[in-house]
Amino acid sequence: MNPRHFQQSHLTLNVKRTPLDYLLYLPAKYERETETRYPLILFLHGSGERGSDLNLVRKYGLTKKIEKGVDFPFIVIAPQCPAGSTWAFELDSLNVLLNQIVSFYRVDPKRLYLTGLSLGGNGTWCMAQRFPGRFAAIAPICGRGTGRSMVPPLQHIPIWVFHGALDDVVPVTESEQMVQYLQEIGAEVRLTIYPDANHDSWTRAYDEPELYEWFLSHQLP
Repeated sequence: MNPRHFQQSHLTLNVKRTPLDYLLYLPAKYERETETRYPLILFLHGSGERGSDLNLVRKYGLTKKIEKGVDFPFIVIAPQCPAGSTWAFELDSLNVLLNQIVSFYRVDPKRLYLTGLSLGGNGTWCMAQRFPGRFAAIAPICGRGTGRSMVPPLQHIPIWVFHGALDDVVPVTESEQMVQYLQEIGAEVRLTIYPDANHDSWTRAYDEPELYEWFLSHQLP
């Protein structure tokens, strides 16, 4: 396997009878350093990449960056949301998939990270709220918020939110309100707004070297 490219995998999950296909990336040193456990990023794509064609998942965001040859020190899994569904309805399936990957590959369970764009940004909020003790840090990008009542489970998760000020698909106020709610309960949260970006704030977000350093600076107790 060329570690700079994704493996294409299929895992049938007996959760809501929903099979999730996914792309898997292993760091270049994974096969050689057989005693090392690696941090993992779960990446959730946007609405346009739903369906049964995994090539769609390669089009945007973190997966596109890896396809261009970036060598990440993370294991990356990028599942595909079924057509007609949203990530909010696939949370149990995602958790089972994550359990499978953690048990099968050399993953450091204290360094699991979560990020997603647009529909996947909303999925990032939802997944972290459903399984708040699972992730060491999360980075939702241009995703719709989930409201004040859903924020308390996020109180102890480090969060970095990204959005474009000119977003005409998901208004920037969606992220601003979530950050406000998080600040009200004393959560560790930061917000980056790109003043000249429309809905595609993810390209610049995933090009931020500090994002990956920030992920790695956090781990579960």
